[in-house]
Amino acid sequence: MRNRKVPIVFELLAILATALLAPTTRAAAQETVIYSFPSNNGYGWRPNGGLVTDAIGNLYGTTYEDSGGGCQGLGCGVVFELTPKTSGGWTEKVLHRFSFNGKDGYYPTVGLAIDAAGNLYGTTVGGGLYSWGVVFELIPKTGGGWNEKILYNFNGNDPGAEGLILDAAGNLYGMAYQGGAHNYGYVFELSPKTVGGWTEKVLYSFIGTDGSQSPISNLIFDGAGNLYGTTYGGGPNPYGTVFELSPSTTGGSWTETVLHRFTYNLVDGYRPEGGVIFDAAGNLYGTTTSGGPNGGYGTVFELSPVSGGGWTETILYSFSTGSTIGKDGVAPTGPLVFDSAGNLYGTTATGGAYGYGTVFKLSPVVGGGWAETVLHTFNPNSKDGIYPQRGGLIFDGGNLYGTAQGGGAHAGGAVFEIAP
Repeated sequence: MRNRKVPIVFELLAILATALLAPTTRAAAQETVIYSFPSNNGYGWRPNGGLVTDAIGNLYGTTYEDSGGGCQGLGCGVVFELTPKTSGGWTEKVLHRFSFNGKDGYYPTVGLAIDAAGNLYGTTVGGGLYSWGVVFELIPKTGGGWNEKILYNFNGNDPGAEGLILDAAGNLYGMAYQGGAHNYGYVFELSPKTVGGWTEKVLYSFIGTDGSQSPISNLIFDGAGNLYGTTYGGGPNPYGTVFELSPSTTGGSWTETVLHRFTYNLVDGYRPEGGVIFDAAGNLYGTTTSGGPNGGYGTVFELSPVSGGGWTETILYSFSTGSTIGKDGVAPTGPLVFDSAGNLYGTTATGGAYGYGTVFKLSPVVGGGWAETVLHTFNPNSKDGIYPQRGGLIFDGGNLYGTAQGGGAHAGGAVFEIAP
C-alpha cells in the first residue's frame, strides 16, 4: 500500500528582492464559503483537487479523506456534488465513498473530468487490485444514485496519476508522476474497447536527462491534437519544464519537445505545478511555485511561439512578500483561468495578509506589463477556507469557484465562491 501525496513546494529563497515587475493592489471582492466539509463520518474531508460543473450549474469534486474509517483511520475519500438551492445556499451529496476493500481505489488527490452525458472520471493514488491506484468512472443511474466502474488498475510500474482530460472521441488522457520505461513518469491514453473495458497505451515515458521528469499537472490539447503540460523537475537543470507531445503519423509513441526549461537564476521561476493554458493567439500561460526576481516566491509566465521555431518566455508577475508587507500571495500552485476580457485569475497556496493563501487577478496594462490585484486573502479567524491547493479556479460566467484544503466552519476544508 502506497501513500504518496502530490508535493506542494514551499522552497522559498532567502534572496534580496529587486524591483517589482508590476504593482500589487487589493480590491474588495465578495467571497462566500458555499460549503464547509463537516466532521461527520462519511462526508468529505480535505479537498485537494479542483471543481468541474455540469450544464445546469452543479459542482463536482473530490476529497482526499472522509473524516474517519479505513485507510489508516483517515477515511478513503469521496466524490461529492454541490447543488444550488432555489432559496439560496448549496446542498452537498456524496456520490461515492471510496472503500478499503482491495478493489476500489482510495485517496483521490486531483479533480474530475466530465463528459457530455454527465459521467465523471477521476483517479486515485491508492487502492485497486495492486494498491497503486485506479482510474474510475461514475455513471448516474436512472432514478438516482451513481454506479462506479473501475476502468484501469495501476500496477507497480504505473504508480498513481494526475488529472484526466477527454478528447472528442471519448478517450482519456493523463500523466503519472512516476513509472514508465525510465521511472520518471509518463503520459497515457485510455481508450474504450468495442466489446467493453478499456485499453491503456503509454504515449510517452519521460527520460529525465532532457529536462523532463515527474509530471504533476493536467494536460491540455491544441487544435492540431498535440498535448501540453509541465514537469516538476528533471535533467541538467532539475527545476521543471513545459513540454509538447506530438502524435506519430504511424500510430506509434509520441514525440516530446521541451518548450522551456526553468532555471534557478534569480530571474526565472521554477517548480511549475499548475500546468499551462492557451490564449486565442496560441500563447501559453502558467505559474511556478518558486523563483522569480522578487524573493523567490513564485511567478506567472507566458510562453510565446517564435517565427521559425522555438518559444520565448516572459515573466508577467513575480510574487513578493517584502514590498507588500506579506499581503501578496506566495507559491501559486493551481492552473490559471482567463475571463473574456483577457484577465488571468489564480490562487496561491500561502501568503496574503494572514499567510493562508490568496485569490489573485492579473490584468494587462495599457502600454505593456501586467498588474496584480489580490481579490481575496484567506482568513482562518472567520471560518474561511485556508490553503487553496492545486485545483485552481473555474468560472460559471462571472463568479469564480474553488476549493481550500483546510479551514471552513469545521476545519475540514471548504468550497468558496468569489463574486465580482
